[in-house]
Amino acid sequence: MQRQRLRFVARNVSCRGGEIDLVMRDRDGALVFVEVRARAQRHYGGAAASIGWQKKQRIVRAARHYLASRSQRSQDEPACRFDVIAFEAGRLIWLRDAFRADEV
Repeated sequence: MQRQRLRFVARNVSCRGGEIDLVMRDRDGALVFVEVRARAQRHYGGAAASIGWQKKQRIVRAARHYLASRSQRSQDEPACRFDVIAFEAGRLIWLRDAFRADEV
């Protein structure tokens, strides 16, 4: 992700009921909340498919908590997106804008 010019902001951000693996900042200033998943085999849909509705809810909850904690320091709420990094059978797959907060 850093090779794609995203800057590292935080990792393992957690709150009650949710966690975000990585928080990055894109070149356009958007905050990118990243879920990292790994599966050795593609059985049952693979790594990306393992992120169900409940997991998405937990990620969005943690992102909202993160943004609320930052809003005390900043006036403007940045644009955000949710990406997934999936390692499937030794291959990295980066799903940009994998889901949206208003979908869950």
